[in-house]
Amino acid sequence: MSSRRDVLIVSLGATAGLREADDELAASMRRAGATVAVVVTKRAPTVRTFALTDLLWAGAARRAAVGAPAARAVVYSSVTAALLWPHRGAIRFDAPAAGNRPGRHGLWQRPLERRRLVGAPLLAPWSELALAEVPQPHAPVVVVPVPVEPSGPAAQRDLAAITYAADPAKKGLDRVLAAWSRARRQGEELIVVGVSREEAPSHVGNIATRTAGVRFVAQLPRAEYRALLRRARVFVTAPRREDHGIAQLEALADGVQLLTTPAPGPYVALPLARALDPRLATADLVSGFRAALDEPVPGYAERATEVMAPFRRRAVDAIVVERLLPALLA
Repeated sequence: MSSRRDVLIVSLGATAGLREADDELAASMRRAGATVAVVVTKRAPTVRTFALTDLLWAGAARRAAVGAPAARAVVYSSVTAALLWPHRGAIRFDAPAAGNRPGRHGLWQRPLERRRLVGAPLLAPWSELALAEVPQPHAPVVVVPVPVEPSGPAAQRDLAAITYAADPAKKGLDRVLAAWSRARRQGEELIVVGVSREEAPSHVGNIATRTAGVRFVAQLPRAEYRALLRRARVFVTAPRREDHGIAQLEALADGVQLLTTPAPGPYVALPLARALDPRLATADLVSGFRAALDEPVPGYAERATEVMAPFRRRAVDAIVVERLLPALLA
């Protein structure tokens, strides 16, 4: 019997969120009956420029693909993973890399990215919003969301607010803390997950030091983090750019009110937040905090469950079996 797989996923694996998304895609394909191998690139060292960062990550992805098991179809998870591909393959992405690498930061990457987006046999963006950032012309497309499931039964909402800020600058942690310092009332606490007070940029740490009711939790196992979400009344974020918003979608899946500033990028959770409560999709986080904590919209959690239906595994599995695998393996 041949050991050749149906699909090989070359996972850039630069963040935990990307690795989990690739694992979800592989699992969905396996539920559809496909044989799947996933190779994760070795972590690239931290360097000073985006151009060199992308070169190191793309080289690592190329080496991973060269050493991977043979497969009928290859999926490169992220545009960067595909830049130096050894074999032509489909490209899966939350956002085209051009959105994060403007001007000189994408000097060598952008022309090559455009060629890959045209020359790939298939594009599999996470969302229609991600596809909207891809220049024309481009390869054929099947949009495949990342599945997001509720993490467990509803809990008592005994925590005022929570934010996830593994990348404090990009997630706007300074903005969140500044608003919290003005909006907070006695006894309310904001939990900051993903970064310690010591790891945060100095100006962020200074704001936190001056602000009562802030607790940093650097790292949490996934189950413990989602358990905290189920206890929170508000998930807050102020991203400077958002390439998708998995943390925000997880909050909605667990019935948490989403308070967010508008942001550029294929921010899938933003229109959902506006639809659920337009007061909470605002640049004025201070008023948003008080609206969510003092006057929550009745039935928010139930409506959040409804808008998250297209992101459930059952819905994504249907796309994978009916559209993605036939396109990959044709």
